[in-house]
Amino acid sequence: MKTIRRIGVAVAGLVTALALAVPAGAASRSGGDPITLPAPTGPHPVGWEELHLVDRDRPDPWAPPAPRELMVSVWYPAAAARGAAVPYATAEESRLLLEQMEGTDGLPPDTLTRVRTHARAGAPPLRARHRLPLVVLSPGLTDPRWMLTSLAEDLASRGYVVAGVDHPYEAAAVTFPDGRVATCRVCDGGDQGEKVVAGRVQDFAFVLDRLKGHTRYGRMIDHGRIAAVGHSIGGAAAAAAMLADRRIDAGIDMDGSFRPPLARDLARPFLMLAADAHGKHGGNWNDTWAHLTGWRRWLNVPGMAHRSPSDVPFIAEALGLRTQALPGARCVWIVREYVAAFADRHLRHRNRPLLNGPSPRFPEVHFVGPATARTPSAHR
Repeated sequence: MKTIRRIGVAVAGLVTALALAVPAGAASRSGGDPITLPAPTGPHPVGWEELHLVDRDRPDPWAPPAPRELMVSVWYPAAAARGAAVPYATAEESRLLLEQMEGTDGLPPDTLTRVRTHARAGAPPLRARHRLPLVVLSPGLTDPRWMLTSLAEDLASRGYVVAGVDHPYEAAAVTFPDGRVATCRVCDGGDQGEKVVAGRVQDFAFVLDRLKGHTRYGRMIDHGRIAAVGHSIGGAAAAAAMLADRRIDAGIDMDGSFRPPLARDLARPFLMLAADAHGKHGGNWNDTWAHLTGWRRWLNVPGMAHRSPSDVPFIAEALGLRTQALPGARCVWIVREYVAAFADRHLRHRNRPLLNGPSPRFPEVHFVGPATARTPSAHR
């Protein structure tokens, strides 16, 4: 990924695909019919809460001297599916995300408000015998946190607390409780990938600090079992955050170039999950692979596109489109299963053979490493 602008174009692949490939009737369908995300697969209902966190000790890197403000969605296993259904996007958030791309005139600006989720706002938390592991999610550039809802809901249904972090001015739209909407100030600002990653490392640390002291989640979360998972530049941030913060026990990069490549060894578990096109974005995974000295896996899914780890492929396909070779529901299933297997193995210490090698359940998933990833041309 040579520039932030290029990353922004790639990360907003949903709207690009919709703009370039809307078939007759698709726009009218998006204007009325709801799109329901895949149901979570775990045994628990899912609760949801929104947190507004203000770091008064740190100026926002994109809007100084104002303090850094973060919006965080917390998904958690619930005792019962009580409470209002959680909305996906507001009309303004939908409009701003669609406006990031050219040629989206055929789509109603509120298209993404038609997406339906499964979590319930304020549902009573599950009374677990033990504290629960935490997964922190960081989205790709231009993406709000809710673009990882399908993965977050599934993890919560399996017994994880999940914190999805919005990084203001790096997403198309971040809405604060007082109605202010922070738009993307980074998308047209040249190559600032390393600055984005550095800021997100601090965002990760601040969220962990605040969750530990939270009246509800401080007691619900096992702060000795934490994973950082990111998509695109969020994946690069997950790796950098692990180097900077020993509290993070394991991490996943879902198709993100490392900005910069790891310059020192990371001895804790790390999974690199690549889509087909990753190498075409100037990927530097081989350099990083050499510095992963703990448990590590490098998986490649040729039928997936850069946007496939998010909700994009499922939503696009529901609108009558296909943004990658694999069906949208299949992309969701692959991402959910491998992320959950990784979290189970390294946060719950459960045996998950899915990570040991190729599986007949998922013939699309290729194991590049550890067997062959040392070969520079292996990924490409």
